[in-house]
Amino acid sequence: MSKIISRGRRIGRALAFCTVAAAWSLLAARRSDGSARTAEAANAVASGVTAALTAPITALHDATTRAHDDSERLLATIDSLRGRSGKLVARQMPRSSKHLSFFTRLFGDTVVRALGVHDLTDSTGTTRFALITIRDFTEKQDGRIGSYRIGFWPNEQGEAYGGAYANPSGFIEVTPENMNTAVSKHFRLSDFLTHDQKGTWPKYLVLREDLVDKLELVIDQLEREGHTVQHMSVMSGFRTPQYNATGGETGGRASLSRHMYGDAADVFVDNDRDGRMDDLNRDGRVNHRDAQVILDAAEKVERRHPDVTGGVGVYKATSAHGPFAHVDVRGYRARWGLL
Repeated sequence: MSKIISRGRRIGRALAFCTVAAAWSLLAARRSDGSARTAEAANAVASGVTAALTAPITALHDATTRAHDDSERLLATIDSLRGRSGKLVARQMPRSSKHLSFFTRLFGDTVVRALGVHDLTDSTGTTRFALITIRDFTEKQDGRIGSYRIGFWPNEQGEAYGGAYANPSGFIEVTPENMNTAVSKHFRLSDFLTHDQKGTWPKYLVLREDLVDKLELVIDQLEREGHTVQHMSVMSGFRTPQYNATGGETGGRASLSRHMYGDAADVFVDNDRDGRMDDLNRDGRVNHRDAQVILDAAEKVERRHPDVTGGVGVYKATSAHGPFAHVDVRGYRARWGLL
């Protein structure tokens, strides 16, 4: 944008000089013979030259103004999609959504209706935001999409659950090429994948944007309290119903786990990337009290943002994992563990 404006100013100065030179020569001719006809001709030619030479400048100015206005509208739209934290950098949209037209205006109809991740870039080629077009829930057939096994939600099995336990709206298709797509400042799609079917691609993910937003707000709160958070590790994000019932360590899992609905994550702060919780309370030990620091931050976040109210639990270390905190956005307050 600045290059366009600078070029326009240089052209404008050159054309203005030409205009003045032409008018000056013709007016000099008028003074030399005193002819009214010559004077009129001089004025007409000067006006014509001015109009002709300034037209490109006017057009350039109008184009620059339109580009600036479009850029401002685009940035305002993106800002409105960044969530409460201001840290979201992607949004999801089922192909059957009634809100699809909103994103069509930003990305174009062909792109929006194509499954996958669509980057919105600025004039420098920098990705400013991403739209993730997801598969509708009805595309799951016989408990799977393609060769990826997902299983069945309770509502599909005749159990009447509604509200927070309704079937998800759809699935993000995750491939080796898009798995590192950022969904916020600190998190990527790959952080929330179910830990199974390692060699099967594409994989499918349910992820609530409110969960990612809440985790970013918790990080903000921790940093406000003096805890540096360079990396928050997601130990467990989305779990397919099949995996929740049979995969990994099933002990202690709820049959209606929030992890199946994409709005829960088991997390710990791991700035040194050693796979274990950091010593958040600085008492020289790493234990459940460090997870309690995350819970306390989540409490403050929920007081400021009651629309992300949910469950927070504290878990002690075991032989299989270190201490961690469970965070979700189920819609009502729940607390458990060593409080």
